[in-house]
Amino acid sequence: MMIKQNQIDYLKNGKNLLAFSAGVDSTALFFLLLNSKIDFDIAIVNYNKREQSKDEIDYAQYLATRHKKKIFIKNVVLEDGNFEKNARDIRYEFFEQIIATHNYQNLLTAHQLNDKFEWFLMQFSRGAGVVELLGFKERTKRENYELFRPLIDHTKEELLDYLEKNSLKYFVDESNFEAKYSRNIFREKFSNEFIKSYQKGVIKTFNYLEVDSQELLNIEILFKQDDFYLLKQGRSDNENMRIIDKVVKKLGMLLSLAQKKEILKTKDCVVGAKIAICFFENKIFIAPYIKQTMPKKFKENCRISKIPNKIRAYLYSKNISYKDDLMIN
Repeated sequence: MMIKQNQIDYLKNGKNLLAFSAGVDSTALFFLLLNSKIDFDIAIVNYNKREQSKDEIDYAQYLATRHKKKIFIKNVVLEDGNFEKNARDIRYEFFEQIIATHNYQNLLTAHQLNDKFEWFLMQFSRGAGVVELLGFKERTKRENYELFRPLIDHTKEELLDYLEKNSLKYFVDESNFEAKYSRNIFREKFSNEFIKSYQKGVIKTFNYLEVDSQELLNIEILFKQDDFYLLKQGRSDNENMRIIDKVVKKLGMLLSLAQKKEILKTKDCVVGAKIAICFFENKIFIAPYIKQTMPKKFKENCRISKIPNKIRAYLYSKNISYKDDLMIN
């Protein structure tokens, strides 16, 4: 079992941070990266929810010391309410702080094929389009880094087999078997058994769907400079939301269902106090939201050129000029 050569070539040219947990997937990825001679450091979060957590942190520290890796550790205590979402938010906020402080280019996660298919089934059960169904990709561009999943075409069974054959220590998180988490139900009742029988077909189907999704989601960018996007509206609210969702992800933000509803309802709003999204005629304006004093002449030119209020300060801060027809220089 190996990481694909094109992945190795890519990762060897970047500074990599591995999201580590000491579980099956991340431990397998740790040693596969070592064997591929890819440089990386590790980050781990202790939620202090299980007695085993301390042993997992100790193991992560042991691996880091033995293999001369930097290790970043965060200790938190979370309430039970919506634990999975809160844990994920804290985890990625921690990773992104490390990335920003230490200039990592790639965040490596150990998501594998079972995870990807499990996500697909969960979205399918809720009602979703092609873009939503394909939430797990090998590479996803974020604002300041690239999210990379080197194991996305390998199964959980393959990773376990790799660890056992090489006598590599790992931990099993017992919460992965608790029925109170819907993902565990999908995993145990549907995705794991299906993957065992139809792995090759599932991989092929995902590859076909990725190609189809690119053709379906044809974003027409009228202009882009820095983090300012001027886009042509789609044929429906559903298509517009997919366009916006993809651009906002590039700016480092994931939209909640409530935020998506607000965008389509107001057509002129700031989401998460970070990103301004404004519809005007057949265009969509997207830019980071900032507050800044602007000269009267600049504001008047924006008014004449029909630039939405919430977008203007960012254009001014970046010295982005424009023509009356909204096609920016």
